[in-house]
Amino acid sequence: MRMLGVQLGTARRAAGFTQRSLGERLMIDEETIASIEQGRRPLKPDLAASLDELLGTKGMLSAGVANLPEIDQFPLWAELYVQHEREAISLSWYDALVVPGLLQTEAYARALLSGRVPPYEDDELETKLAARIGRQELLHRKVPPTLSFVVWEPALRMPTGGRETHCEQLRHLHEQSRLPGLSLQVLPLDRTSHAGDAGSFTLLETADHQHLAYAESQRGSQWVSDPNEVSILARKYAMLRTQALTVEDSRSLLDRLLGEQ
Repeated sequence: MRMLGVQLGTARRAAGFTQRSLGERLMIDEETIASIEQGRRPLKPDLAASLDELLGTKGMLSAGVANLPEIDQFPLWAELYVQHEREAISLSWYDALVVPGLLQTEAYARALLSGRVPPYEDDELETKLAARIGRQELLHRKVPPTLSFVVWEPALRMPTGGRETHCEQLRHLHEQSRLPGLSLQVLPLDRTSHAGDAGSFTLLETADHQHLAYAESQRGSQWVSDPNEVSILARKYAMLRTQALTVEDSRSLLDRLLGEQ
């Protein structure tokens, strides 16, 4: 839905309309146009047809409406993050409870998604699983982003999905830790205090060098763009990296965990 909104915004600007002037031509509120472009409101078929005619988009918007998936891959609050993640030049990710999504195996991701309360319907689960695994393409693009991960040790010890899935996930982490430009560090369980006790978060830098942060919780998520707040999280992440094991010691810990299986 957000992608369709981006297409509308691009076509509107190419045709020389502001959101206000386009709304006036169609006799709808400027806010309606803004909401559709931001992915907060669905584009209806009749309005899509009117827009195609006015903007000269030759049926593109109508086709987009007709082919929207029945199940959104991501809730609206996450779509913007996914877009920025795909285009980021650097990502710094702290996770305390699970392996970060970009480093999950399909079996591990399935086990996590299957444990949701209330449960997903089968089609929705498969859609979300495919979307999560699909995001990992950025690890292997021609010029991948610089990636740093700090993971609290309990996330690696929890046998999510059972022994076989757990072992496969640990082996996968060991392999991924050797990718160029990727740093994986484990925050050890025996630390008496650390800078990540308020929960998981992600820092990213966009191609135009904008610094943003994203935090997720049980009941929602938060985009952080205020420079002062982003700076606080960046300082927390810097501290976490000093409190975590080195990359080499983290890899050795993975070896030990695999040996215990």
